[in-house]
Amino acid sequence: MSVRELVVLGTASQVPTRHRNHNGYLLRWDGEGLLFDPGEGTQRQMLRAGVAAHDLHRICVTHFHGDHSLGLAGVIQRINLDQVPHPVTAHYPRSGQRFFERLRYSTAYRETVGVTEAPVDADGTLATTASYTLEARLLSHPVESYGYRVVEPDGRRMLPERLAAHGIRGADVGRIQREGVLDGVSLDDVSETRRGQRFAFVMDTRLCDGVHALAEGADLLVIESTFLDEDERLAVDHGHLTAGQAARAARDAGVRHLVLTHFSQRYTDPEEFERQARAVGFEGELTVAHDLLRVPLPKRR
Repeated sequence: MSVRELVVLGTASQVPTRHRNHNGYLLRWDGEGLLFDPGEGTQRQMLRAGVAAHDLHRICVTHFHGDHSLGLAGVIQRINLDQVPHPVTAHYPRSGQRFFERLRYSTAYRETVGVTEAPVDADGTLATTASYTLEARLLSHPVESYGYRVVEPDGRRMLPERLAAHGIRGADVGRIQREGVLDGVSLDDVSETRRGQRFAFVMDTRLCDGVHALAEGADLLVIESTFLDEDERLAVDHGHLTAGQAARAARDAGVRHLVLTHFSQRYTDPEEFERQARAVGFEGELTVAHDLLRVPLPKRR
């Protein structure tokens, strides 16, 4: 049975707190695991969340500030220690190549797994598999930063009433799905498009075109909301979003489930992020993330 869920490993911005680890997010997508922004302490958070090195197939780093990347060294060394048997690919801004290399080889260890480096230097598609396409979009931050988007290919939903009207049943249902036509009846006559699921990951950024492109139509959007709205000036100056800005972007993009995360340690009331997000009119499902939270992708429409 396929599993599609987000496992939140850490939710703090800049520095960890007693209750929040540095960033870290694992997306389970069928049989693959995509690890986003492994900050310091990610390896231990994986252990607490029941995530193994064998679960990792891709590592996606938005940018090379420490709270989003200092855990790379431990995660990569754990991949090698556990001798993960499948390929692991790392995506990160090409402008941070030197940082990736320093983290990958920061200490001595036995390299048993060939982690494939696939740096990002422009908007576009990074990888295509049978179950998803991985895309990147440039964001707006003091250092180069990219957000990521996972898109499932559209499929077909068979319509029982139309099948019955055309007398198609049993093995013939599979046949028309495979061949596209049966005795003059086309697949379009008895089915409709089933839109693939969409996941978006947006970290440190001001509002920009990349935010809106990534969020568009997302079933699950994970987005930073470092500041509350009263500190919008700080957010703009430091290249971040407020809770209201993040929720407004999600509202305008038709996001179904919004996950707010990456909180400044200056705030002590997580519920205020939800209140400000609702105040701008976001009506979808809303989660203020905490460490070790699991969030399933919404069911297909």
